[in-house]
Amino acid sequence: MQPPESDQNKSIVTVASREVYRNQWLRLREDRILRSNGKEGIYSVVDKDDCAIILPLQDGKVWLVEQFRYTIQQRALELPQGGWEREIDDPEALARGELKEETGLLAAEMIYLGFLWVAYGFSNQKQHVFLATGLTMQERDPDDEEHDLIVQIRTVEEFEQMILDGTICDASTLAAWGLYLTWKARKG
Repeated sequence: MQPPESDQNKSIVTVASREVYRNQWLRLREDRILRSNGKEGIYSVVDKDDCAIILPLQDGKVWLVEQFRYTIQQRALELPQGGWEREIDDPEALARGELKEETGLLAAEMIYLGFLWVAYGFSNQKQHVFLATGLTMQERDPDDEEHDLIVQIRTVEEFEQMILDGTICDASTLAAWGLYLTWKARKG
């Protein structure tokens, strides 16, 4: 079996696809694939809508959120992040909404730093990264999933130490910080 002409530059092409599961947060599909070496296989893909991660930074301090993460059965410390369980047209509006919902902060400026693939080994979810500055506190508006969320404010030095000692090990938080540091170094 040869891949279709338009897929000649891909090393894996989809032969067939079926949705296995769906809920309000994600869709799981199973694709029958053909590799460029002629071997067939199965690939499972988690389809999730875009999300955002926000780096609230002001006066040498970083705002973090701590919450229970069911999948790892422990509390985790990370940058504010999330999605709206639907496609988004405006990543900045999503980021502003998540920042307000989780921390109560409003940002005078949101700087788009780029995007990350959350876990492209099995998911196609894209995470937009924003630096939030000019912060003012309002009332938090957590959703049901965030009932136990605790906001923490740390100095940049404390934050970086928490990364180094493994207190913060969320891949999105680490990647967003790396993107910010690269942006900052190039900015001058």
